[in-house]
Amino acid sequence: MRLPTLTWTGDALELIDQTLLPTELAVRRCESAEEVRDAIRRLVVRGAPAIGVAAAYGVLLAARSGRNGSPAKLRGRVAWAAELLVAARPTAVNLAWAVNRMAAAAEEDAASAEDLYGRLAREANAIEREDREANRRIGEYGAALLEDGATVLTHCNAGALATVDYGTALGAVYAATEEGKTISVYVDETRPLLQGARLTAWELAQAGISATLICDDMAAAVMSRGKVDCVIVGADRVAANGDAANKIGTLNLALLARRFLVPFYVAAPFSTVDFAMRSGNDIPLEERDAEEVTSFAGARSAPVGVNVFNPAFDVTPAYLIDAVITEEGVARAPLEAALAALRGDYGR
Repeated sequence: MRLPTLTWTGDALELIDQTLLPTELAVRRCESAEEVRDAIRRLVVRGAPAIGVAAAYGVLLAARSGRNGSPAKLRGRVAWAAELLVAARPTAVNLAWAVNRMAAAAEEDAASAEDLYGRLAREANAIEREDREANRRIGEYGAALLEDGATVLTHCNAGALATVDYGTALGAVYAATEEGKTISVYVDETRPLLQGARLTAWELAQAGISATLICDDMAAAVMSRGKVDCVIVGADRVAANGDAANKIGTLNLALLARRFLVPFYVAAPFSTVDFAMRSGNDIPLEERDAEEVTSFAGARSAPVGVNVFNPAFDVTPAYLIDAVITEEGVARAPLEAALAALRGDYGR
C-alpha cells in the first residue's frame, strides 16, 4: 500500500480514517491537538507507531497556535497538549515516547517562539522519518526469517496502516515479497472491531499478496493441520523481560503456536520496548467501551444490561515468544538479555 497513513501539510494532519475501511477510503483533516486526540481515541488512526507520530504532530498543532507569542507561552501550549495526548490511549508506549520527545525539544533555548516552533517542527518530522526507516529495517530482518513459500498467520493490523508506511509484522511480508519470495498470509479477523478483516485483508489486497481471512477461533484448526509456518504480530508495548502487550487475542495465538510447534514472532520498533516496565504485569491495559462487544455495525448483538469485559490488549509472556524483530536486530530468547544487548546499540 503506497497511500500514507498520515500526512503533515504544514498546517494540519491528514489521516486515513480507518473506521471507514474497507468500504470507504477517506481522509480526515485534524487542525488541533484536540482533534488529533479524538482521532486516536476513536481509532481513526491506530497502531502504536502511527499514533506516536500522530501525537507528535498533535503537539506541533498546539505549538502552532502559540508561535506568535513568547517562548514561555509556546512551552505552556506544548505542556498542555502533551498531557492531553498521552491520556488518549495508555497502553501504546510509542505515544508517550513521541510526546516526551516533543516536550524535551520545547525545553531547549530559543531566541523566539518562531524559532522554537521551527525546532518542534523538525523534531516531529524526524519522528516521522525515523518510523519509515525503522519499519524498512524491521521488514528486512523479518524477511530473513521467512522461507520462499512460507505461510504467515497474523493478528489485528501491524502493516502500513499501523505505521507511517510499510508496517512491522506485515513489513516482513512485504520485504520478503520484494526479495522475490512467495508468501501467503492467514489473517485473523480480530474481534471485536475486526481490524484484521477490515484493515489487514484490505491492505494485503492492495499489495497483491495472497491472503486468507479466518475467524479468530479457526487459528487452532489451521495450525493443527500444518498450514502455518510462523506467527508474526505487532506490539504496543514490550517490557524489559520481553513480555509483550498486543491486541486482545494475541495470547491465544502464542499458546496455540507453542502447542503446535509454530515459531511465534513479535515485530515492533525498538521505541516500543519500555525498560521502565520490568514485566508485562506492569503494563497498563486499556479497557474500551462495552458497546464494541454488545453491538455490531451499529446493531445490538447482545442483551441489554449484560456485563461486558472489553480489554483492548492482552500480554504474551516472554517464554512464549521466539524472537522480537526490531530495527536494531532480532532479539532471540532469552529475551531479557537479548533486548538489553540491543539497547546498547540503540543508545538508550
